[in-house]
Amino acid sequence: MVDAQHKWKAWIYLAPALILLLIFTVWPIINTFHVAFLNGYNSLGNQGGATYAFGIENFKQVITYKDFLQCLKNTTLLCVLTVPLSCFLALLIAVFLNSITRFSKLLQTIFFLPYVTNTIAIGMVFAMMFNIVGLTKENDIAKYEADCLAKGATPLQHYMVSEVERDGILYQTGYRASSWGIINRFLIVMNIEPIIWINQGSSYAANIAVMVIYIVWNALPFKILILLGGLQSVNKQYYDAAKIDGASRLTIFGRITVPLLSPMIAYVVITGFIGGFKEYTSVVGIYGTTLGPVGYDGRLNTIVGYIYDALSKANYGVASAASLILFVIIFAVTIVNLYVSNKKVHY
Repeated sequence: MVDAQHKWKAWIYLAPALILLLIFTVWPIINTFHVAFLNGYNSLGNQGGATYAFGIENFKQVITYKDFLQCLKNTTLLCVLTVPLSCFLALLIAVFLNSITRFSKLLQTIFFLPYVTNTIAIGMVFAMMFNIVGLTKENDIAKYEADCLAKGATPLQHYMVSEVERDGILYQTGYRASSWGIINRFLIVMNIEPIIWINQGSSYAANIAVMVIYIVWNALPFKILILLGGLQSVNKQYYDAAKIDGASRLTIFGRITVPLLSPMIAYVVITGFIGGFKEYTSVVGIYGTTLGPVGYDGRLNTIVGYIYDALSKANYGVASAASLILFVIIFAVTIVNLYVSNKKVHY
């Protein structure tokens, strides 16, 4: 403990960090609250000497935005689907890594690699895996194949074929592509028709499925690291006693591992929900700045994406209001998680 007469030295040592926190963290938060309640605040107008009345017009503009509910739906859906799944998988993988001795360090390194890799770069790789190149609809596959053979070319592989009757003649129609992508090639090997995941004509469910797979995979390393650290600190005597009593692995997992690991589980769940409600870069990594497949721009936009859109247009008042709405949502969810944690967590 620092002696009372030498506390001023501690403040001197802390001063640089405190000053930076005040300038880059505390002041922006205070300014966000201030700007959010200035009706129609715009940075360009502010530089021109415009004055703004105090009110809640910015909040009204956010809530009445035609796609606000879609942004809220996307954000909530991605959060609700990915956080429980990623936490559960991380727990299973952490238990597996903790139980092996050979190659454990190598496997830990492999599982941790995504955490130190750029999110946008990972998204681009995932987009290539699900992307279909040269996807076109062929109204008469038989004629298309005959034309290719006549030109000495190899017909592109076609799938999702259906028969359509025109003037009493049955025509086979379907989609063909130059490349179906890695994921669809795997489905084809399994005799499953390929799915249009992220290209034009894809469904909302397929778009969400791609995002869930990507976000869960990207979120696993950090959760595995936290849970594995907790597992390695658990007293092994609990497991030895359970084995002597003849407890099964499932019983040990449910009665010993989960309760003793509950503080770490609560931590990764709370931080997972906080991060989940701030999803944006993952969507950009897969779909780019259009935030959706071709022809469906903005379909997967999130609240953070809406904030960035407002900032790019210098509408700082609207962006600040949307940030406060997001803050209230995250705060409410965190309070609920903390309340549940106090009931279920064993310290």
